Amino acid sequence: MAQYVRAIKSRISNIEGIAKITNAMNAIAMTKVMRLKRRLAGVGPYVDDLEAFTRRLAGQRTSDAAPHPLMIDRGADRTAILVLNSDRGYCERYKGELNHAAESELEAAGPSARILAGGEKARTYFLRRGIEPLRSYANVYEPPTWEAAVRIADDAMGLYEQGEIGRVKVVYMRFASDLSQKLGVVDLLPVVVRAEPGEALVEPDLATALAEILPLFVRAKLYALMVETKTSEEAIRRRAMKSATDNAEELLETLRRSYNRARQQSITREIADIIGGTEALRKT
Repeated sequence: MAQYVRAIKSRISNIEGIAKITNAMNAIAMTKVMRLKRRLAGVGPYVDDLEAFTRRLAGQRTSDAAPHPLMIDRGADRTAILVLNSDRGYCERYKGELNHAAESELEAAGPSARILAGGEKARTYFLRRGIEPLRSYANVYEPPTWEAAVRIADDAMGLYEQGEIGRVKVVYMRFASDLSQKLGVVDLLPVVVRAEPGEALVEPDLATALAEILPLFVRAKLYALMVETKTSEEAIRRRAMKSATDNAEELLETLRRSYNRARQQSITREIADIIGGTEALRKT
């Protein structure tokens, strides 16, 4: 009985340690979600305004003007799927849903499609399946930064302009609210915007303006997607750690009842032994 009581006590101590860790991770994830939500609220309007400006610029292009290389449709034969996944675990469905969605997009795009693996979890997932990523970005955007977005976007634009890929799709996790995150797939390249006709003064010329604005638009769009998918990741991780902490507390309550019951039984048995010994001595 004493050994059983010690085993329960040891398990209680272990579960208490786990509960402290998950509770701390829950608090950290909550702080990150709040910070990323503020950043997401700021970057969204910027990308919208940049897209509106790009539409106005595209409306100035005449029919005989050569299109910018990033706006040329190079066909979907060599599609690149950029999946924005995580470098860490403890975020439930997040990793699996993104990887499975990217794999489905890869299969649908045909045998010449390639993977651009964002995050260690995406890189290892596809390597285990014998799929060598065209580019890997493990531990690059944790946390998401403008510099990381520029690096990944410039790689994609370089591959696109060189003709190695004909289209770029991004698989990410769309953030709807703290309790709702959904998979999203958007086109990154070629740049497709609805031209808004109208008069505008463009200096020094339209080609130079597009050469500056279009890469900036691609980088900003990717940065917004990175911030959004990271916000979703931390929101999912927060819920996972909250659930783990709650489960640990429930298990602790059960173990403490078992411990108290076992202690009571042990004490009762010891008292019974003492009484039995006293009775035996009295009879002698």
